[in-house]
Amino acid sequence: MADSAVFREGVPCWVEAQLSDVAAGRRFYGELFGWTFCAGSGEETGADEGYGPSVWARHHGEPVAALVPKRDGRMPTVWTVYFATPDAAALARAIRVAGGQVITAPTQVGSFGTTVLAADPEGAVFGLWQAGTHPGFGKRHEPGSFCWAELYARDTAAVDQFYGTLFHDVLFGPEASPDFGRATVSGVFPAEMPPHFVVHFGVEDCDAVLGTVNRLGGRVQVPPFDTSYGRAAVVTDNQGASFAVLQR
Repeated sequence: MADSAVFREGVPCWVEAQLSDVAAGRRFYGELFGWTFCAGSGEETGADEGYGPSVWARHHGEPVAALVPKRDGRMPTVWTVYFATPDAAALARAIRVAGGQVITAPTQVGSFGTTVLAADPEGAVFGLWQAGTHPGFGKRHEPGSFCWAELYARDTAAVDQFYGTLFHDVLFGPEASPDFGRATVSGVFPAEMPPHFVVHFGVEDCDAVLGTVNRLGGRVQVPPFDTSYGRAAVVTDNQGASFAVLQR
């Protein structure tokens, strides 16, 4: 059993993309980030557990993300960030009390852990992960891996109160290291864009990587801009899933 204390409660510990075509996703992200997908040695996470052909992406041998086939064509094509918790059921109850919504009740994913899908009071969707044998990222904060998640909200004070209730020490404690920030939607996106999380992956050169995104069939959604945490651009993959590339 893996040590669930590897990630403090409220720290982003995993990301996954829900895609219509996982094989196409492997080609896109494999070339863009240098990810590898080795079927049959643990990366086909659902194959032995009855959860379908979900694949783990690895960078230099370490797990960094998952690509998951959509079970329903009506589901959005998105990247989802998961926050660590030692008790998914208790945190799901706290989400409801704080004014959020539990979309998917705590669900055990084989021996890997327990997952919850939730939404904050403004409707931004995120996940919870209670580790079993899979604690989460094998590496982060480096090119080719997760390095930040930004919540684009309408009322940042309201969402700070919500997430502060759930994850106070990680966000506001003396040793705060949240790995996610909050900003207004209209600061980057059109005002009508609904609140949402954007997963950021590290790159060595934010501007240069956009040519590769376009060549692989993706598109630039928001051109490069400077932030307090680095130079970023928001893009979509060749199936429409949005994410950001970030040069620290």
